[in-house]
Formats: sequence, structure tokens, C-alpha cells
Amino acid sequence: MVRILLAEDQGMVRQGLKMMIETDPELKVTGEAANGKEAVALCESQYFDVIILDIRMPVMDGLEAARIMHSRWPERKVLILTTFNDDEYALEALRNGARGYMLKDADAIELIRAIRSCLSGGLSIEEHVAAKVMPRLMKKTNDAVVDPAITPRELAIMKLVGEGLSNKEISEELSLSVGTIKNHISTILDKLNLRDRTQLAIYAIRHNVV
Repeated sequence: MVRILLAEDQGMVRQGLKMMIETDPELKVTGEAANGKEAVALCESQYFDVIILDIRMPVMDGLEAARIMHSRWPERKVLILTTFNDDEYALEALRNGARGYMLKDADAIELIRAIRSCLSGGLSIEEHVAAKVMPRLMKKTNDAVVDPAITPRELAIMKLVGEGLSNKEISEELSLSVGTIKNHISTILDKLNLRDRTQLAIYAIRHNVV
């Protein structure tokens, strides 16, 4: 069972989203919060695989909650679900560690697909937002030289991460175990002082690895 925390200040919207999510029998909303502060408090006492946050909430908004959650529990996947088709919000969400940015007019299939994409290590951004955000995220750096501490094996893994492959897909591509791939990615993140796979994918693209 995939355990989900749903943070949304409007009760009726929250219940509607819960019903949509739980149309997939493997997904279960095991925690609910009306603001970011409540969501952070729940994360301190319970484990969640995925945390879905609205942006505009009282007491603490979703962007600040995402930042705190990513710094404390980087293994948990954060998905922003909002009414705001705004590239600045999306950029800040991604920089704060979110693995997805979806609009509330998404249907159940789109929402479940985004949740599963986050779980598998992917990045899920609503199409119209992505069209504005991705060119800014992927802008090539003037310094296109990859850190020399990166080994050829790590460079090959970085390339596949940049192409959007999951750990399982990379393991099959390189004939290595999933655990070995995870260890390599952790080492790469440490060497490059990056937070997560999303930053690694962006690094790979900006440095012409992909």
C-alpha cells in the first residue's frame, strides 16, 4: 500500500481528491491536513510515501512545507497540487524539492499517474506549466565541464537519469542491481553537492551529458 498525506485547506476539495486517489486500490490517504504546519507535524509522527500539498494554505503554505519536508525527509516524494498555472510557483516548488506540479483540474487518471511517476523517481509537471518552466530549468550553463571526480560509470548513470529513466530501467540498461544504481546515485549527489534526482537530471542536461 502506498501511504499518502493530503494537505488541502478546503475540506470538500480534500475529500474529493481523496476519493479520486483511492480509485487506485494500491493508494491510500492515511493522513489529512488543513495547512502546511499540520502536514509537517503529521510527517514527524507518521511515515508517508507521497505528500500532496496545496500551495495557498493558512498558517504555512505548501511551498514552505515542501522545503521543510525535503530537508528533513528527502526520501519522501512531494507533489504540489494547485489551481495556480504559474511558472514562478512551479520553479520555487521544484527548487524546494517537489517531484511534481499538477493543477487541480486534473482527472483521477492524471493525478494517479503523477503520484506513480513521483514514486518511481520521475518528475511530473502539468503540460502547460512545463512548457514555461522547463526551458528555464534546462538552460545550458556556460561551464559545461562535468566535475572530474565523476567516474565513467557514474557519468553513464547520470546520462540515463537525465533521460528520465527510473532506477529499475537504469539497472536493466547497465546490467547492474537496483541497489548498486541507488548507491552510485547517492555517491554522485554527494560529489556534486546536489539534493536529489531532479537536480541531478537538470545538472546532466545543463552540462551536456544528455
